[in-house]
Amino acid sequence: ARYRPDWASLDARPLPAWFDRAKVGVFVHWGVFSVPAWGSEWFWWHWQGQHDAAYESFVRRRFPPGTTYAEFAPHFTAHDFQPRQWAQLFQRAGARYVVLTTKHHEGFTNWGSPVSWNWNSVDTGPHRDLVGELGEALRESNLRYGLYHSLMEWFNPLYLADKQRDFKTQSFVLKKTMPELYDLVLKYKPDLIWSDGDWEAPDSYWNSTSFLAWLYNDSPVKDTVVVNDRWGWGCSCRHGGFYNCADKYRPGTLPDHKWEMCSSLDRLSWGYRSNMSLPEVMDERSMIEELVQTVSLGGNYLLNVGPTKEGVIVPIFQERLLALGRWLDTNGEAIYESQPWRVQMENTTDTVWYTSKGPVVFAIFLLWPRDSVLHLSSPIPCPGTQVTLLGFGGTLEWQIQPGTGMLITLPYMLPSPLPPQSGWVVKLEGVK
Repeated sequence: ARYRPDWASLDARPLPAWFDRAKVGVFVHWGVFSVPAWGSEWFWWHWQGQHDAAYESFVRRRFPPGTTYAEFAPHFTAHDFQPRQWAQLFQRAGARYVVLTTKHHEGFTNWGSPVSWNWNSVDTGPHRDLVGELGEALRESNLRYGLYHSLMEWFNPLYLADKQRDFKTQSFVLKKTMPELYDLVLKYKPDLIWSDGDWEAPDSYWNSTSFLAWLYNDSPVKDTVVVNDRWGWGCSCRHGGFYNCADKYRPGTLPDHKWEMCSSLDRLSWGYRSNMSLPEVMDERSMIEELVQTVSLGGNYLLNVGPTKEGVIVPIFQERLLALGRWLDTNGEAIYESQPWRVQMENTTDTVWYTSKGPVVFAIFLLWPRDSVLHLSSPIPCPGTQVTLLGFGGTLEWQIQPGTGMLITLPYMLPSPLPPQSGWVVKLEGVK
């Protein structure tokens, strides 16, 4: 059966199974905005779209008079970009897929786009095909490859002309957006397209449904590709493949549609900021809490890093990613390929979350109980119930607490001046 270019038909396409199984991804925001490396990846817009005083004064202090945004591009060198090192880091972080910014709202493309003359990473800056190089390295490491792509460009004259005509003309879409999307798919065969920049115009302006019909019917990735929900205003949380709904979205209860939570290690920005300070970086506990809550509610967790203009992922980001990977080495059984259970969290506390795999239930607790006795009120045990702690040999003793579930005796932990890591998993076999 072929998909028609309308939402009723496109939304009926089953989501390729790899995406739900993967659970964990890494997001990479990298572009010319990594050169000023200040404020956020929206630097150009705040500076010259909104004329924000802080941005104007930053440019005055740091750059010669009359500097234009285009002059930042040659400084986006990617001198230290080693795609294989990135791929190894992301693999060690426990990621199963990686999403790279191919083009943000600034319009600069990280590959040699044939319709972005001199405003791409092959003609200027790195003089390299960043999208292609990373894709090759990720595939060597067996990771799925996603491409972030912004439909719109803040200052593109073709876009501004269409906008002035209330999007009744489509010159920007026909000459820029669509040629680039087709080029990305045919050249790099992505596993995922992470669309963005959709909020100013309807999907009919973007020709989204005809592109998606081609993608699902005739493209080289028609059976495996996954897309998100940002294809025109009003589509978010309603149309597309999996739902993003909003940046850092947390639904609170179990949604009835596959979704993804994107979050950033730098709490204040997606792109790299040279003046980032330690309290502004997510700590290990927050990261693991976000992951656990997201997966318990049926979502995927996409964690962002912003590399420097040279292509370095700064050590603090590497450290956080490796900490996530270590946690997943021990506890990944409760995360990858898991399903939401009948209860997602303990009704008495938001520090215990559940996932399941077939008849096996995993209770993930984010705080170690004071007396080393874990009280779970949701699972219903039977005489043959077995309880183990992931990463710890042997079974754990448990007893029924009349009317309120089970009490599990955890291993004794040595007192330590440091707070223990966040998040442990008890595996419950033979409970209802």
